[in-house]
Amino acid sequence: MIFIAVRFTVRPDSADTWLSLVGPFTEATRAEPGNLFFDWSRSVDDPNRFTLLEAFTDEAAGAAHVGSEHFRAGLAAMAGAVAETPEIINVNVPDQHGWGLMTELSPQG
Repeated sequence: MIFIAVRFTVRPDSADTWLSLVGPFTEATRAEPGNLFFDWSRSVDDPNRFTLLEAFTDEAAGAAHVGSEHFRAGLAAMAGAVAETPEIINVNVPDQHGWGLMTELSPQG
């Protein structure tokens, strides 16, 4: 599994419309056959910071994503809204295909 975390700092005038701006990119990526998840979150400490967590089944799926038209279109759409170059973590996790359970915590009652 390819696991990717990307942290975006966006311009203040784009923060409230960021999720709409990346909406088509998000939908197209989630529809890719090798995509496991593609989820956005917004910082509670900095309203101009968003984090994207995404995963793909393998390197081929990740490469197909980066080579897609919607990837290029997504980057073009984001370029005018980012305040700085995004930070990224990209890790190949061997023999893992998605979410596992956190054994340290479970619901009570």
